[in-house]
Amino acid sequence: MTVLRRRLGRSGIEVSALGLGTARIGGLDWQRDDLIVHYRQDQVDAAIRAIHRALDLGIDFFDTADVYGGGHSERILGQALAGRRHRVVIATKFGESFDEQTGQPTGEEPDPAFVRRACEASLRRLDTGYIDLYLFHLRDYDLERAGEVRRTLEDLVAEGKIRTYGWSTDDLERARFFAGGSHCTAIEHRLNIMMDAPDMLALCDEYDLASINRIPLAMGVLSGRWTAGTQLPEDDRRSEFFKVPRFLEDLETVQAMGQVLTRDGRSHVQAALGWIWARSPRTVPVPGFRTIEQVEEDAGAMRLGPISEEQMEEIRRLKLDRSPAGSSQ
Repeated sequence: MTVLRRRLGRSGIEVSALGLGTARIGGLDWQRDDLIVHYRQDQVDAAIRAIHRALDLGIDFFDTADVYGGGHSERILGQALAGRRHRVVIATKFGESFDEQTGQPTGEEPDPAFVRRACEASLRRLDTGYIDLYLFHLRDYDLERAGEVRRTLEDLVAEGKIRTYGWSTDDLERARFFAGGSHCTAIEHRLNIMMDAPDMLALCDEYDLASINRIPLAMGVLSGRWTAGTQLPEDDRRSEFFKVPRFLEDLETVQAMGQVLTRDGRSHVQAALGWIWARSPRTVPVPGFRTIEQVEEDAGAMRLGPISEEQMEEIRRLKLDRSPAGSSQ
């Protein structure tokens, strides 16, 4: 089976064009606003099986963060990749200080000592000797102080602790600053059909960076499973979305796109990922997952590849026709 591949920016590292985000398996849950630190063993086992299935299907890029579940996501990923580390590329994030036992924030600043401690803790939890891509997780951190962080990351590259680094941010000025670092190779930012990012993609082109794409399914909007009449459980905080007129208008736009997105036999999810790949050859979406079924649907998108130029143009016209309501405009 041929698997769509991407180059991870100027590092030259190759990865599957699809990564998997591990926030959901690590403890972030739509039913709560906080972190679920204590997992049942059957949940851990299910997550590990899903990761192993991803490897079987050619997915070799995993995106996590130290703060997910107070380190739980990294521990699960490290456990799942035992004996398989050489087959994968791992991105993890740092910057949000927390107590590993409680998951509660501690308010530390990301000075060089903090960055080093965070790196060592991630290496321990992931059970690895190096991190392939180390992403700064404070999206709006004071740019005047970011130089110290970037210098520390360059030192960690020189020491072999990390191979490359980047910033998880939607801010162009911050992304451009980090791009000036010799071993910066990626920016992680929002990108999906409803939230385009042409300026960030242009910056990635300018500096030869990978575009790692968070919320590629717009938190479920692009799954094709919701309508204006969908009723989520009250303890699911996404239920609040359905009270927002603009969100409902976005759902209507997605419904209008449905025939275009799925005409070649793709699911809505696979088409949403295909749109991202068609948008730029630098893109690597990292949808979240919990189950083997979700992994299999996502991996199926790689077999289908980018959607066609004709589909891209039709979607563009549909968005323009509905632009007063569209969140991407």
